Amino acid sequence: MYKQYFPLLQNRNIHYLDAAATAQRPQAVLDGVQAYYTRSNGNAGRGSHTLAMESSALIEAARTAVSDFIGADDSGEVIFTKNATESLNIIAYCYGLEQLHAGDEIIIAIANHHANLIPWQFVARKTGAALRYVYLDEHGNFDMAGFKTLLGSRTKIVAVTAAVNTTGVVFPVQEIITEAHKHGAVAVIDAAQSIAHFPHDVAAWDCDFLAFSGHKLYAEFGAGVLYAKRTLIEKMPPFLYGGSMIDYVGEQTSEFKAGGAKYEGGTLDAAAIHSLQLSIDFLKKLGLEELHSYVEGLHRSLLTALKSLDFVEAYYTDAQRRVPTVAFNVKDVHSHDTAYILDEQGVMVRSGHHCTQPLMDYMGINSCCRASLGIYNTQEDIDALAAALKKVYDVFKR
Repeated sequence: MYKQYFPLLQNRNIHYLDAAATAQRPQAVLDGVQAYYTRSNGNAGRGSHTLAMESSALIEAARTAVSDFIGADDSGEVIFTKNATESLNIIAYCYGLEQLHAGDEIIIAIANHHANLIPWQFVARKTGAALRYVYLDEHGNFDMAGFKTLLGSRTKIVAVTAAVNTTGVVFPVQEIITEAHKHGAVAVIDAAQSIAHFPHDVAAWDCDFLAFSGHKLYAEFGAGVLYAKRTLIEKMPPFLYGGSMIDYVGEQTSEFKAGGAKYEGGTLDAAAIHSLQLSIDFLKKLGLEELHSYVEGLHRSLLTALKSLDFVEAYYTDAQRRVPTVAFNVKDVHSHDTAYILDEQGVMVRSGHHCTQPLMDYMGINSCCRASLGIYNTQEDIDALAAALKKVYDVFKR
């Protein structure tokens, strides 16, 4: 239905089921980026000539588009980074290291991506804060009751994923934020895997920090987003020091720009940032509700197909809420072997620990395969996966 808009999938005879790693780009985004380089390529914020000013205007237009897309209001800031990992590290370095002390506590989820886990290990080690984990119920859901027992006066940061990148399970973000705020803690939300699949409203959620990568929203590599409340930004020092993020530089001291601008030091990837607006415009033109409904239908079909194969074990498929990402293994077959044979048949899934090794340990597995859907996928892709998995079974049952 929507595959026609994606040239790579017209040029390659493949079944691409790895949107959670990166989404394919629609022609509208590719054309817009090409137009930028052939018409407006300049260094934003560095010069008063036409090309520099056009690039600056495109970045600000993208900032407005992203702000509207995530429901930000005037009390928040949208900051451009190169990816979600950088966004989360900015929070850890510039808020965590500055605000936490020995005896404080950081609560994170066992299912967090490493990018929202390792930085908090670092902060805990440097500040003397304690790192506490929230685990899962038998269906892979966030253990809200266990979370509430961890919360207390020492809790300063709660950092969770909105949707688990390995299993697709959605966490109750708004409730988590509300509970964190009852104890005076700030909430950090990793939206890398959720941003493409359901509406986000940071103002309604009263969200403190939120991060995601543009390339999982059909935009280019190199554009990440950090949303932060303005009041929190004012407490934080810069992250990268250099050009663009300064107001004044003297021989011994410097003064930095207010708000989120102090986190955009150096030359920004204007084309990648522009591609965020292009992708948002593309999705809105097609209709966000229609797109979410279409992919959710494929998601149900994918779950049904995997459950019908008795030699396949799919994980946490009965969770309360999910995005269209499913973790699975062919029983007694390593995930890399499965993925290799699938790839030979033109079916592309991810295999490994998916940057969630603590989750793998918790689940009692070493690795798994992961099939994840985008708007360009079709029922044919799911049928091809099921047929290819039967081939894996035939190879290894001998």
